[in-house]
Amino acid sequence: QVQLVESGGGSVQAGGSLRLSCSASGYSASHYCMAWFRQAPGKEREGVAAINTGSGTTYYADSVKGRFTISQDNAKNTLYLQMSSLNAEDTARYYCAARSTSFLVCGFQPTYKYWGQGTQVTVSS
Repeated sequence: QVQLVESGGGSVQAGGSLRLSCSASGYSASHYCMAWFRQAPGKEREGVAAINTGSGTTYYADSVKGRFTISQDNAKNTLYLQMSSLNAEDTARYYCAARSTSFLVCGFQPTYKYWGQGTQVTVSS
């Protein structure tokens, strides 16, 4: 059973930066897709960034390209999301998610199987 625990959320002013972390345990496959999703009040959940743990290939939503960076530390079984140039539209609860895969590239579909509890990011203008 994969378990995911996010941390690093908080409040920041527009233009600022935050780094989210996701500590993962319970891996049983060599290749996983790991991703960050977010959900703002009254809005649908959306994918932000994804990474293939085997190939290291990354994928980003257009809205965060050039501002957010997803990365992993395999030795620590930790996923990161470095966020910069934050704006009010980035305010949301951010979730770490994982699913096994046999492909080298990961996107936001199909549905991810494992989810963390989320961490809140609030950007004030």
